[in-house]
Amino acid sequence: MSADNQLAFALDTFYLLISGALVMWMAAGFAMLEAGLVRAKNTTEILTKNITLYALACLCYLIIGYSLMYGNGGASDYADAADFFFQSVFVATALSIISGAVAERMKLVSFLLFSIILSAVLYPVQGAWSWGGGFFNQWGFVDFAGSGIVHLAGAAAALAGVLILGPRLGKYKDGKAQALPGANMPLAALGTFILWFGWFGFNGGSQLKLSSSADAEAIANVFVNTNSAAAAGTIGALVMTKWLSGKADLTMILNGALAGLVAITAQPVSPSAPLAAVIGAIAGVLVVISIIALDKLKLDDPVGALSVHGVCGLFGLLMVPISDTSASLAVQAAAAATIFVWMFGSSLVIWWLLHKLIGIRVSAEQEYQGADTVDCGIDAYPEFVRGASSR
Repeated sequence: MSADNQLAFALDTFYLLISGALVMWMAAGFAMLEAGLVRAKNTTEILTKNITLYALACLCYLIIGYSLMYGNGGASDYADAADFFFQSVFVATALSIISGAVAERMKLVSFLLFSIILSAVLYPVQGAWSWGGGFFNQWGFVDFAGSGIVHLAGAAAALAGVLILGPRLGKYKDGKAQALPGANMPLAALGTFILWFGWFGFNGGSQLKLSSSADAEAIANVFVNTNSAAAAGTIGALVMTKWLSGKADLTMILNGALAGLVAITAQPVSPSAPLAAVIGAIAGVLVVISIIALDKLKLDDPVGALSVHGVCGLFGLLMVPISDTSASLAVQAAAAATIFVWMFGSSLVIWWLLHKLIGIRVSAEQEYQGADTVDCGIDAYPEFVRGASSR
């Protein structure tokens, strides 16, 4: 290997590792977002779930998932270990989507068992169809950083769990959705900012290389488009929620930012910055409509994950042909449908088996007490729960 090639190899490997570290930091974003949007009595459990799912995802993908998805490993342009690390943190992202959707009423052990199966088998199988060089590649499917492979896949698995699990107690009364406010809006906002920041690694790192001028220019476009879509998604959700209710609903605004990020993830290189903003703005409006619609269907999703990652992930895939002439709308739709059918169908079977074998939902009394007490034995806010100062 020449000196120039050695330098390019080192630079590309380092860039992929740093990008992976940014994506790993998104685990903190999901943890803070979900901790802010659940009620106080479920905070410790949701944090336990998020750090444990990350650990399980990395280990299960190491033992089984990566070889199932990629066979002999990554490209020679960078170290195989860097490729593994970068891909493994994406698996954890898919699991974090599910964590929020089934929050506040699922048994911790049931969720963790499902996490093992998804990380080791379900996610890698569909990932192999596209990023692993499978038949999606032959179709010409385009999903640059995973609007479908990560986000739609995670949402499909989450939907299956939500259907078997049922809504939280008190969520629906006389056919109408009741507000169950989250405990900590500052944490939810912090989580969203962390996710926004980490997404530069999620999308930017998916270029995989930095060593050529073309790669550097592409990465710059990815950063600008990712940021523009998130910003426009934020404003789109703000305008929509103000129009519908007259209020600036922070939870909807935060989800609007994430919706823009998810939508642009399918192809953040080829759009112009204004087009990326338009895609993000539409996603921001769409996520508000979707959250309201799913509530009317009595699909209880405490954090809006089904709408953010599922509906807007699909939307992002279908927007790709507007700026990327190599993509076909028919192929994008067919691949999205295939991902959904696989992830939803297989997850439905796994959730059902867990439901029959060990149960997936806590009892009504345990749900009333809260998962912190039932599953963890530690209160996140003991001074409020016990009514006494911690000093």
